[in-house]
Amino acid sequence: METVVINDVGPRDGLQNDPTAVSPDDRVRLINALVAAGLPAVEVVSFVSPKAVPKMAGADQVVAQLDLDAADFSALIPNMKGYELAKASGIRSVGVVLSATETMNQKNINMSLDKTISVCRDIVTQAKADGLTPRAYVSVAVECPYEGLVPDSQIESLAEIMFAAGAAEVIVADTIGGANPAQIKALFTRLVTAFGANVLSAHFHDTRALALANAWQALECGIRKFDASISGLGGCPFAPGAAGNLATEDLVSLLHQAGFHTGIDSKALVDVVDLAAELVQHNVGGRSLAWQRNQLAKTDSKGVAA
Repeated sequence: METVVINDVGPRDGLQNDPTAVSPDDRVRLINALVAAGLPAVEVVSFVSPKAVPKMAGADQVVAQLDLDAADFSALIPNMKGYELAKASGIRSVGVVLSATETMNQKNINMSLDKTISVCRDIVTQAKADGLTPRAYVSVAVECPYEGLVPDSQIESLAEIMFAAGAAEVIVADTIGGANPAQIKALFTRLVTAFGANVLSAHFHDTRALALANAWQALECGIRKFDASISGLGGCPFAPGAAGNLATEDLVSLLHQAGFHTGIDSKALVDVVDLAAELVQHNVGGRSLAWQRNQLAKTDSKGVAA
């Protein structure tokens, strides 16, 4: 069985965009539950100003309570100040975000594309020199809410810059959930040819109910690492009607049914969905959750599905 690695971004990307503020202690509960369910990687915090993103306040408190050997924990880094805070916390993996268009960078972080490239390059280079694992997101990789469709050549160019700076991995993000499988096939075929599948990852949003279809197409192109968010938490404030991220439980269900190995316990994962609902105080869950609950109800005493 081929292994597919899932990085759960719910504790950061998911909760950052949820209406409910979740305390650092409860975010630790969620992270630990994900690890106990078998998630090998979790994006846990963002070292961003709490004035700018109040829901990510207490990032250092979250990291301090984690067993950093338990999983590949990562933090999102907006600038060099955030990087220094992340390094001081002891986190071992850091990620930067580079939007693929000029307007998205201006609207999202109030910097030009060239300035964002420079900042991300500096952080990646410094992180590699310090012995951390640097990763780079290329966001709005298919469609920008302001500039429309993004050429595949632009994504390849930005990925090349990040790899040259020392990024161990580039995560290609359909930030607004605007991609379709044909576009994903074309983009990832190009990127895999240029860089190899082993240094690429995919991040999909489910705005148009195509996240699973897009994930399958990326799998067909050779991608074996994906971001997903427990319960589909999250979304993009720049995508009207955004339904959230690809739900971890949906992706795990697809992969297991297709014969891939993830190391994740599906029953334990459903229990984490319940915890997430408790923490955000509203109903959450992937598209396949009701079916998964039904299957689990049929499980016999030996743990074998009926």
